[in-house]
Amino acid sequence: MTGLTRRATIGTGLALGVPGGAAVARPLPRVVSLNPCTDAVLVNVADRHQILALSHYARDAQQSTIADVARTYPMTYESAEEVIALRPDVVLTAAHSSLATRTALKRLEIRTELFKVPNSWIENQAQIRRIAEAVGHPRRGEALIARIEAAMARGAPRPGARPVTALVFQPNGFAAGHGTLVDEMMRRAGFVNVAQRYGLKKWGNVSLERLLDDPPEVLLAGQATPNAPTWAERILNHPALASVGPRMQRAVFPERLLYCGGPVLIQTAAVLATARRQVLGASA
Repeated sequence: MTGLTRRATIGTGLALGVPGGAAVARPLPRVVSLNPCTDAVLVNVADRHQILALSHYARDAQQSTIADVARTYPMTYESAEEVIALRPDVVLTAAHSSLATRTALKRLEIRTELFKVPNSWIENQAQIRRIAEAVGHPRRGEALIARIEAAMARGAPRPGARPVTALVFQPNGFAAGHGTLVDEMMRRAGFVNVAQRYGLKKWGNVSLERLLDDPPEVLLAGQATPNAPTWAERILNHPALASVGPRMQRAVFPERLLYCGGPVLIQTAAVLATARRQVLGASA
């Protein structure tokens, strides 16, 4: 066998992964995400060419922390036809993703990974690892987890700092209660979530009247869109809130930080730390 023939034979073995040549690495899976929370993790752990599409929600700056980046990727409106046409290897879905789409993908035996809203950092870490494994980059998942934990550590209160009472208050008075990831982030940042004293368990709405009657030290308020076209948003700027100004400080807590974990938590930790410093100053 000549040198040229030998090299050609070895090259064929490498390409096919047959005896005589080392097994070639399989192509990385191509992915579609149908959920803004998985979108945010995906762009942090996958190669760009692996991402066939993100959800259309990811482009909404009011709801997404990656809106600018998301506009540089293709998107879908979550229909089965759109997703199937992209021929993905794996699709990231959520419990509230279109049931018809999920059913169609299952019928065609397209691999799907289903995610629910994480209720703790432990649950969220597991989700990050699942996504990173699904795209073939487990180390990037660990790196993202390390970045988030570093942000939490930076946002933590000083030892001995007193806890600050607070309530998340979004359009229509929507709030996060105990047993949610937001609640855990508040505790890590030195807050006491007082949602329970307004009758909330996990998620729900707090009336303006109850809030004014017993205000927390800090209102972690959402941001109304310009001219606040709906009552749900106008409540965020209701004049009556000024009446408790001396007893309750207000801090911006954008709605886009409310539902997702993953890299969103880096911003969440920073926003909460800033709010705590507003109240405690140098002792925060």
